[in-house]
Amino acid sequence: MRNRRFLAIAAVVSGLSLLAGACGSDDDGGAATTTTAGEGGGAGGELAGAKGTTPAPETTDSVTAFQERMQAYADENGIDLGGTFAYGPESYDSVMIIALAAQVAGTDGAAHAAEIVNVTKDGEKCSTYADCLELVEAGTDIDYEGISGATDLSGNGEPLVGSYAVQVYGDDNRLDPELETFKSVEASDEFKEMPVDEVTATREGDGVLTIGTLLPETGNLAFLGPPEIAGVQMAVQEINENGGFGGTDVVLVEGDSGDTTTDTAVQTVTRELAAGVDAIVGAASSSVSASVIDQIVGAGVTMFSPANTSKQFSDYPDKGLYFRLGPSDILQGQVLAEVIADDGNNSLVILNFDDDYGNGLAEDLAASFSAGGGEVVDTITYDPQAQTFDAEVQEALAADADAIALIGFDETSRLLVALVEQGLGPQDIPTYLVDGNIGNPLGERFDSGE
Repeated sequence: MRNRRFLAIAAVVSGLSLLAGACGSDDDGGAATTTTAGEGGGAGGELAGAKGTTPAPETTDSVTAFQERMQAYADENGIDLGGTFAYGPESYDSVMIIALAAQVAGTDGAAHAAEIVNVTKDGEKCSTYADCLELVEAGTDIDYEGISGATDLSGNGEPLVGSYAVQVYGDDNRLDPELETFKSVEASDEFKEMPVDEVTATREGDGVLTIGTLLPETGNLAFLGPPEIAGVQMAVQEINENGGFGGTDVVLVEGDSGDTTTDTAVQTVTRELAAGVDAIVGAASSSVSASVIDQIVGAGVTMFSPANTSKQFSDYPDKGLYFRLGPSDILQGQVLAEVIADDGNNSLVILNFDDDYGNGLAEDLAASFSAGGGEVVDTITYDPQAQTFDAEVQEALAADADAIALIGFDETSRLLVALVEQGLGPQDIPTYLVDGNIGNPLGERFDSGE
């Protein structure tokens, strides 16, 4: 019988209180569902109560208005958002910050990167391109306040505050917006006090700000592609409607990132560099970014990811040209650990995708959960291309932990099918997800058995 005493995680975390029992189970493991995974068209509720964290701004009137704008834009332009706005605001803000930094620097060359951190803090606040541009042209230092939440960046170009949505699945195997809450966590003093990285690249500009994209149109994060693509396109449109860069329209060159099973990202970057891009927005996947970052910054081009969270980039030798709005997984690990502990779980088993993102977040989650007095019984890595996850499921069963955390991408739906079939689904054990897999597309794939 599982002990459910409260644990407190030693992290600087604030936010709304979680809804009590939203993901908990009875001590006997809960009643098993009678609907087979992959059948029932979403009516079985096998995922009900599963919850997870994803970087997202707290819902405000301005955020709601932006989501309505994005949905309208997507509908008008044939973009299927798949019921998610994930990383759409961050993609929008990434473009805005690049353009404003170029305006301050007076160049689309590599030197604009030196202004990226500066335009996100310690100036007069502004939240639209038109308002910010007016201040810049008047010689005023600006502090761009983005739609994605606090956009203040550390000297090495990553967020100083991580804002997270805690999302919960309902009985229809879809996220229940009524159960969504928010938490935030601040970076350590080490990052707050970090000086701005020196830009060592010397690439000259040509007076036309050209932005490329490296976003997932295909691959295991393709469900995140539509909102990210829409966010970039919306930002470019708004910039150009308000004077562009130096009076000239910003040019957008779009490209697919694929995933690490292909060389799509390398092909896209090669093509975009040949097209003369000044900055590339992407990739979404940390592992994909790792595969092309040297190629991009080596060309003196800015790389700005809306979604990378791997801590490997915190001290990467990037010539001062890499930035991101996805908070480090060190912060997500702290928040998720608190969520799990606040639900009364003493012990945890982690199953994670075997790559930089999966291994890194698993490590950070385990460290934070253990720091609060919890026990990580086992950490099980898996190959997302495996034909079955039978061996991993058996290991998870043997762990006999209070809760289970699944860190992965779209293959998580197949893993959940296997777990449910073996009596280790969300109806049997509190189940926790992360930004790489939580969302309505997961429920859709689960229902279809994919």
